[in-house]
Amino acid sequence: MPISISEALRAHATREGFSGVRISAAGANAETRDRLRWFIAKNHHGDMVWLAETEERRGDPQKMWNGARSAVMFAMNYGQGLDALERLKAKSTGVISAYALNRDYHDVIKGKLKRIAVQFARTAKAEVKVFVDTAPLMEKPLAQGAGLGWQGKHTNLVSRELGSWFFIGAMLTDAELPRDAPETDHCGSCRACLDICPTKAFPAPYQLDAQRCISYLTIEHKGHIALEFRKAMGNRIYGCDDCLAVCPWNKFAGQAREAKLVARDDLIAPSLGDLAVLDDAGFRALFSGSPVKRAGRDCFVRNVLIAIGNSGDLDLAPRAEKLLGDPSPLVRAMAVWALAQLVEAEQINSLRAKYLVDETDMAVKAEWALA
Repeated sequence: MPISISEALRAHATREGFSGVRISAAGANAETRDRLRWFIAKNHHGDMVWLAETEERRGDPQKMWNGARSAVMFAMNYGQGLDALERLKAKSTGVISAYALNRDYHDVIKGKLKRIAVQFARTAKAEVKVFVDTAPLMEKPLAQGAGLGWQGKHTNLVSRELGSWFFIGAMLTDAELPRDAPETDHCGSCRACLDICPTKAFPAPYQLDAQRCISYLTIEHKGHIALEFRKAMGNRIYGCDDCLAVCPWNKFAGQAREAKLVARDDLIAPSLGDLAVLDDAGFRALFSGSPVKRAGRDCFVRNVLIAIGNSGDLDLAPRAEKLLGDPSPLVRAMAVWALAQLVEAEQINSLRAKYLVDETDMAVKAEWALA
């Protein structure tokens, strides 16, 4: 008996390394629209202005593409077999989120989806569009509607088969495909993800205030990081995995099978001292093809300096001192803060007399006043 178009699609996805494929309708979901509207009204999106700008389209896939009838949702493991919480204990090294320890998943997954889409379009004689977290498409609610997982209390997708360590991609099509059953919530009374958050970024279960989230602060936020969050950041220099790491469903999580998603050895526990001296060219070279490049050199070194300030490692003080004259006020400000955490007041006073006289940025001056 010949296999169906849907079965052929799933088989192709498996060959491409995907761990799960589910199908839902591509229509609007009133709860998704309401939650997005509330999130934006509360200003929980912070600097991510594109969320507000695309709110109407984001709340309904058919407003982005009127012809969409089915949403095919794909999951790909990126688990690294690392103890995310244990990594935080090596204070003189930086912690980069597990998803960003090798190639940019947008590029990896989109390439695979394009190959699947071309074959599917040819076979089904259908129109298709593929997405990986860059278009105004709410992938997580669609994935829940397709049965791929559910949005847990930390708002991330969780699966009974895959845990939390997986990426999702989407293919919209004008073809009418058989639907899978939606997934239901299996968090129960557990609140481990809420309680572990270092910055208390969850006002309530299933609600996230991105402006308090370390992933947002270290990646999306391009300004100075508020004093109240710096100690809580520890040595997290790009993203945060705490709420994912404590999820009990991760006992079922698999490890990355795609070689481009397996952690690079040099990024698992990089030296803060080595990262602090990166100029723009060095930053681009080290993180070529990596999602870390999204932060940009200045914001990344800002994050590194906060980690240096939290390290308690006096050997890192000279690296921070060198950055007091950096061209970026973001970097200069955090160099002041880092040194204030590491050295005695007498040394700070000496440095203040040397560097403050020529300082023009008000934020940097404020850091000197607090040091």
